[in-house]
Amino acid sequence: MAACTVDNSGAETAKHFCSLESKQCLSSSTSFCRFVKCKSSFSNLVPEKSMKSSDNISSKVFPHEDDLWLKIREEAQSDVKLEPILLNYYCFSVLSHNSLESALANHLAMKLSNPSLSTDALSQLFLSIFNEDHHIRKAIRDDLKAARERDPACISYVHCLLNFKGFLACQAYRVAHKLWSQQGNMTVMALLIQSRISEVFAVDIHPGAKIGRGIVIDHATGVVIGETAVIGDNVTILHNVTLGGTGKVSRDRHPKIGNGVLLGAGTKVLGNIRIGDEAKIGAGTVVLKEVPPRSTAVGNPARLLVGPIV
Repeated sequence: MAACTVDNSGAETAKHFCSLESKQCLSSSTSFCRFVKCKSSFSNLVPEKSMKSSDNISSKVFPHEDDLWLKIREEAQSDVKLEPILLNYYCFSVLSHNSLESALANHLAMKLSNPSLSTDALSQLFLSIFNEDHHIRKAIRDDLKAARERDPACISYVHCLLNFKGFLACQAYRVAHKLWSQQGNMTVMALLIQSRISEVFAVDIHPGAKIGRGIVIDHATGVVIGETAVIGDNVTILHNVTLGGTGKVSRDRHPKIGNGVLLGAGTKVLGNIRIGDEAKIGAGTVVLKEVPPRSTAVGNPARLLVGPIV
């Protein structure tokens, strides 16, 4: 992957952007940015079928999926016009990339790396998985759209992409889940990514969990999702939600959440029980039994306020 390394010492505020294709900075100042090759420090962690040269990975684009990416770039350029101080940040994070996958892989790698876990290797790993799995690419876009539509605090797609830790945690989970599903040595890497997600974003999602598309994890702090949990599409999860076990059962021991469910702040759903489609679980509710579709449950223990029409 070719990355734009921005020199913050410059005082330029004009609209200058970097070009991946030409590997040149489109700025009048040669010190504004420089391009470097990313080198993997532990490439043996990446599956052979996913290993490509850095340039090949970063140059892969998907024209039929680009509408949202074009919108994100437009929003970034608009933000730079309003706030010139963001120029370097947006150049590095968005405008120097040729696809949403490239920008997201780089951003996640920057967040999740540490001195012993290379940013370059993580970025290459994330991008290779994004490029090879169209289901993940679709989920990324559906999650962005869901946050923009359902979260009043989301002012733009680029704002969600760069700043919403619930969104970022969910996309990093998707990579970990892909690795977990491959079995073999990659399960260790999946668990390592889970650990870094928990440390950086305060969101603990086991890579074995199955999560659908159109997911909003709002505020996100304190969310815990267990290994055998299953979450449907278009689910909204607020902070401090736990989808856990009772401690009395092994193997399949975590909740199954239907499509369109709302889990309020502090909700605890425990055990291998089902929350029906479009159900709403109130803040602070402890759920130990199944909740029918289109019902509202509140309290500790949970009780139904509105049940399905029989």
